[in-house]
Amino acid sequence: MAITIQAIHHVGLVVRDLDRSIWFYHDLLGLPFVNEPTPWFEGPELSVGVGVPGARLRQVSLLAGETIMELIEYAERPDGGPQPPPNNNLGAAHVCFKVADVAATKAELESHGVAFYSEVNVVDDGPLAGWRWVYFSDPDGLALELVEIAYYDQEARRLAAAEYLRSRPSKEQAESRVPA
Repeated sequence: MAITIQAIHHVGLVVRDLDRSIWFYHDLLGLPFVNEPTPWFEGPELSVGVGVPGARLRQVSLLAGETIMELIEYAERPDGGPQPPPNNNLGAAHVCFKVADVAATKAELESHGVAFYSEVNVVDDGPLAGWRWVYFSDPDGLALELVEIAYYDQEARRLAAAEYLRSRPSKEQAESRVPA
């Protein structure tokens, strides 16, 4: 039996202050509510379900296109430093928002005080040909990205993916390369 993934239902981000994050994601980025913020909730089922002993949290769900963004504020977080891990750390993640005009969106967000890591990056060859992208951070320092897909060569990507699958290392070879 093969597993069939239908879609990504939601992406969850842990934030320091849910209300502050709602100002950023809803009011500034324009993501509409899927549900209003929940009250604080807790209990043994929640703790087991999220794998956090004594979990107490509240959340809100916002819509980005067809994907839900869930913002979660835990009442207590471990002391892990004031910033999220750098983008190259295992477990680091980012959310990428597709936009029609990355330069115009970047300029609009900059006019509201959002700082970006760089100018817009333009890719015109290789697997990401057609991408125009740039990274920025939310108020908690979580990495976000804007991308504009100026063009996409579907046949070239299909052929390249097929070639990868034909010539890739075996599962055992790949697993043996992963450092312990």
